[in-house]
Amino acid sequence: MNLEQQVMAEMKDAMKAKEEAALRGLRAIKAEIIKAKTEPGANGELSEDAALKMLQKMMKQRKDSLEIYQQQNREDLAKKEQEEIAVIEKFMPAQMSEAELKAALKKIIEQVGASSPADMGKVMGVATKQLAGQADGKAISAAVKELLSNK
Repeated sequence: MNLEQQVMAEMKDAMKAKEEAALRGLRAIKAEIIKAKTEPGANGELSEDAALKMLQKMMKQRKDSLEIYQQQNREDLAKKEQEEIAVIEKFMPAQMSEAELKAALKKIIEQVGASSPADMGKVMGVATKQLAGQADGKAISAAVKELLSNK
């Protein structure tokens, strides 16, 4: 079952259960799927890779908005963002723990031969491709900085 079919099945369940928060998040995902499928070159299809990138982008947008709303003490809006994040997370691959992330990054650092913080760009390029969907970009960046500064 592809992402679109999963979202549609979840939407039916959410409608039957009258879960407004889940329905709002699912509708946002569905809208992004339709948008992605109608882009030039998509041929009406959404690949697994494109779906993952789309979900990551949606998560990043929601997390950024959540951070802003919390800074401005807008708990009503922050709550909505948290609900949508929870819905989007259902469709994302499992996230790596901090220990797993550091172990994977150590291997990547060895592969590219990085030895100082100046090599961060090389490591980040490989890491973001290999760990796509499994870890947040900010978490990867912070861990790479920490690992390279200890060398």
